Amino acid sequence: MARDHRAHRARDSRRPGGPRRTGRPEDLVRRTAFDVIRAVETRDAYANLLLPARLRDRNLTGRDAALATELTYGTLRGRGTYDAVLALCSDRELRRIDAPLLDVLRLGAHQILATRIPPHAAVGTTVDLARSVTGPGGSKFANAVLRKVAARPLDAWLEIIAPADTDLTTRLSIAHSHPKWIVSALRDALGPDSGEIADLLAADNARPLVTLVARPGRATLAELTSAGAAPAPYSPYGAVLPEGDPASLPAVREGRAAVQDEASQLVAAALAAVPLDGPDARWLDICAGPGGKAGLLAALAASRDAHLLAADLQPHRATLVRRTVDARTAVIAADGTAPAWRPASFDRILLDAPCTGLGALRRRPEARWRRGPSAVAELGTTQRALLRSALDAVRPGGVVAYVTCSPHLAETRVVIDDILRERKDTKRLNAPAVLTDLAPSLTGIAVGEDAQFWPHRHGTDAMFLSLLTRS
Repeated sequence: MARDHRAHRARDSRRPGGPRRTGRPEDLVRRTAFDVIRAVETRDAYANLLLPARLRDRNLTGRDAALATELTYGTLRGRGTYDAVLALCSDRELRRIDAPLLDVLRLGAHQILATRIPPHAAVGTTVDLARSVTGPGGSKFANAVLRKVAARPLDAWLEIIAPADTDLTTRLSIAHSHPKWIVSALRDALGPDSGEIADLLAADNARPLVTLVARPGRATLAELTSAGAAPAPYSPYGAVLPEGDPASLPAVREGRAAVQDEASQLVAAALAAVPLDGPDARWLDICAGPGGKAGLLAALAASRDAHLLAADLQPHRATLVRRTVDARTAVIAADGTAPAWRPASFDRILLDAPCTGLGALRRRPEARWRRGPSAVAELGTTQRALLRSALDAVRPGGVVAYVTCSPHLAETRVVIDDILRERKDTKRLNAPAVLTDLAPSLTGIAVGEDAQFWPHRHGTDAMFLSLLTRS
């Protein structure tokens, strides 16, 4: 009787819709991954922001946190491939399966096809999750579907869902879980090197290393390496953390260092490294949120007794920037296309333009499912307006860095070419030369006088950089 009373009390104390606590940590791990995936689907949440908060809220650490992270990101990355397999294993069209149950099935397919979890355990725990999410009917359906999924390994499924006689773009799209329009865009961006496309898509699906930046004057590379990090391959300010929580390092915890992709560090450092004639005291970051590049630029500006003005259209993003910079950096909420500053008043300007984010699919895997090709044209109008504004704001002889975390030609070289046709007072500088002065071992970035980083070549995000000056 006492045992029944305790069970009744435990059931009553569980929050409605909250994760079922059965006493097995793996159930909470899988429920956490499911909850983040559903939030990504239903309210456009970002997994890289939401998942750490969920792990803290549910006291998941160590191996449990690592498993929840793998299940979340792996399921989001592999959705396209898993959907193709599930479509063959289900007697219902996927569009007719309730959305929460379909996410459970994707989570189960990832465990079966892409992890070391034994198939029987993957099926059993996923069926339990389906029961807690959708009830007995959903669990029976999940059991039937996932047993079929477990009948073959992933390689065997790929021979069926992406056979060799399929056209290359479709086959790559299914095998590497990228929408077809993204595969086509990346092949175009690679140009003569489009034979590397399979390597690029595979790199998009690989777990990125944690790269740190030591902000000059606030932290040193030696401080990071003495805490367990290793020097990064290219950035003079970068270090790679092989394992563990970055916040465990005092410099990161105190905001003197931060997590930042190496290409992101280098494009900001390149802007600061361009030699200038005349004054070099006023710097501007037009689209500064959430503040990664602004944090490095502010530190570099301070080392030269220059001042950075950081602006962002969204007030909440401007607030994030304030947390990354020191007190001598001014931060404002402002529209970069209708600026609040005088023309020709800045010596160096960074324009990290809003883009599709196709260069950061390793870190934000859900981005590939969020946008369609129409987004490229919509963003193009904003990118050109911001670049015109930046060129108006820089003094003659100053420099503007146009940066996107996308290699899509319509967001990179096409934008620059269009603006240069408009403005006869503007010309390109040699961005690859500036970058290789900073990182002599850096190769494979030159696209004419612009620079393009690649995940499969450099282990970085696919960051684009063009350096422009007014005559």
